[in-house]
Amino acid sequence: MDARKVRKYPPIFLHLLGWSFLVLFLMWQPLSWQIQLPTTFWIKQTVLLCMLVAIFYLNVYYWFPRYLARNKYLKFLLFNVASVIMLAVIIEQVQVGIGHREQMDKAWQAAHDDMTRPKRKRDKLDYFALLTALLVIGISTSVAAVQNVQRDQQYRQDLEQDKINSELSFLKAQINPHFFFNTLNNIYALTVIDVEASQQALHKLSRLMRYVLYETQNATVLLSQEIAFAQDYIQLMELRLTDKVRVKLTPPEPFHDVSIAPMIFLPFIENAFKHGVSAVENSTIDIRIKQNGSKIFVEVSNTLFTDKRTLLDESNGIGINNTQRRLDLLYPGKYSLSMNEDKERKTFDVQLELETA
Repeated sequence: MDARKVRKYPPIFLHLLGWSFLVLFLMWQPLSWQIQLPTTFWIKQTVLLCMLVAIFYLNVYYWFPRYLARNKYLKFLLFNVASVIMLAVIIEQVQVGIGHREQMDKAWQAAHDDMTRPKRKRDKLDYFALLTALLVIGISTSVAAVQNVQRDQQYRQDLEQDKINSELSFLKAQINPHFFFNTLNNIYALTVIDVEASQQALHKLSRLMRYVLYETQNATVLLSQEIAFAQDYIQLMELRLTDKVRVKLTPPEPFHDVSIAPMIFLPFIENAFKHGVSAVENSTIDIRIKQNGSKIFVEVSNTLFTDKRTLLDESNGIGINNTQRRLDLLYPGKYSLSMNEDKERKTFDVQLELETA
């Protein structure tokens, strides 16, 4: 069964339970008066019940959200006072119209004349006490049901949050080794041709590892830290690139530091190096980061080679897939991501728009 349908049942049950006990109070409690109630009494009580139901739902679904929830206290008070006065006027007119008071006077007079007669066995019960006990049980049941629903809802929320946290930790754990695996391969290749350059690369890698091991353990980092991390990564990658590759990173101008999820940009930059670099042909990687209020725009464009399918085939790295999943979890409804091939310009373009507020 759909979980959303299951969650609807407790409120419906509580509404039915509450109105059932109000019916008991309006209809059954008068039975303890020890008189023969006329038909007009039940007509009046039925009209009263219908009007109470109407006022209740008008207040819950219209007056409260439209006025009180918007701090319009005076209008909320006026509407409720007006409804109570209207109810009293209508009930009075109903009583006059059906001659209720005359009928009740006759019923009380008949009960007074019958007081000298011995009580029948069925009249020895205290109906008011019985009704009161039932009301107490009903109220306690309602309170317990509400508390149980709240506990269940909180439990489900805690489970969902634990699941999200576990999945995010798993995804980050996948991204980080994936990045270091590629970087170590680069350094290994570099040791063969340039020992000094490989030493510089190891130094930069240690800085990157320090960032990953300590800074990314937090839920968020500063945008300035992420940009510095990307710059270190680019400089590390440039150590093994030829003069045929042009790499450019343009930070925001003007710059305003905000908090973002760690390593959220890296997979797109890493992908550009993986698929947009050629040793024999001219190639370009252009990374632009912009800001507009609380929004961040990241654009990564790299040269498209026909022999290197970028992200549209099944060979794309796990980093991109995991980043999309992290975006779904961390920024639900607050991001847009597009990845497209431009065959005329021979580029592969990634555009990420992120709402950080």
